[in-house]
Amino acid sequence: MTKPAAPKRHLPTSPFKAPVIPAPKHFSVGDQVTHDMYGLGRVIGIEDGIAVLVDFGSAQKRILSPYAKMTKL
Repeated sequence: MTKPAAPKRHLPTSPFKAPVIPAPKHFSVGDQVTHDMYGLGRVIGIEDGIAVLVDFGSAQKRILSPYAKMTKL
């Protein structure tokens, strides 16, 4: 098995712009969200910076940060 590559650091002398780091997503209890795999849901619990508990109707899932596949509606 291979490990994923470490992110490359940006050199200050590089002629290219540094990659933009997306701002972390913030959710609050009651927010309606959509997930690429589970569909529509509602946030029912929050663990600050770690995970969000979402009720998708048929199941409750704990979605870990950085919430790449989940967006707030």
